[in-house]
Amino acid sequence: MDILTLVAIIMAFVVVVIGAILKHAGALSLISMPAAIVVLVGTATAVVVQTPKPVLMHFLKIIRWVVFPPKVQTAGMLTRIIEWSEIARRQGLLGLEPSIEAEPDTFARKGLQMLVDGTEPEALRAILEVDKDAREHVDVEAAKVIEAAGIYAPTLGIVGAVLGLMGVMQNLADPSALGPGIAGAFVSTIYGIASANLLFLPMANKLKSLIRAQSTAREMMIEGLVSIAEGENPRNIESKLQGYLH
Repeated sequence: MDILTLVAIIMAFVVVVIGAILKHAGALSLISMPAAIVVLVGTATAVVVQTPKPVLMHFLKIIRWVVFPPKVQTAGMLTRIIEWSEIARRQGLLGLEPSIEAEPDTFARKGLQMLVDGTEPEALRAILEVDKDAREHVDVEAAKVIEAAGIYAPTLGIVGAVLGLMGVMQNLADPSALGPGIAGAFVSTIYGIASANLLFLPMANKLKSLIRAQSTAREMMIEGLVSIAEGENPRNIESKLQGYLH
């Protein structure tokens, strides 16, 4: 679990509440069911309309990465690659067959199987790069779902504010209701801008960062497997892949 991110999400709500209190608006002034319906439900609806079902389903699977990010251990991956290269050097590529079943990562397992099958280095690289790019594309499209929410939410906040002001304008005969009515109308704007800039857009960028890290790790795996297929010295492979650890 990413405790820092979880604390930051909680602080995002706390900051808005404290700001309302310090500005003498009061914490209860932020509670508005009509604003929540217009902004949050409206944003969710817009996102569902624009997103194909497979992408939406994948997004629901990876959204947990914000708090429970997948572990990308490039150092451990480098160690495994060097071990495979030493096995291949001593026993040949067929000696890697037991490592296939022991490898937990499906991408690495696919590459190892191709090595054992005697796939040419260039063909190995081409196939694995297509796989890497496809996985990255699918994950990025899923991350764009919550990014879209960050785009729509502020606009729907304005829509909610306008609807609230329309209600106020219809009751101009009651001066005592003008102040609370106008204040309530702007709650929608707060919902839209705050949710976009404190939650949706930061979460989208967090997901994209994690996806890039995974893609970089797969690039490292490709380079390592291709180097093994080309029969490079394990020490040379280690030197080549050290750069990915930075």
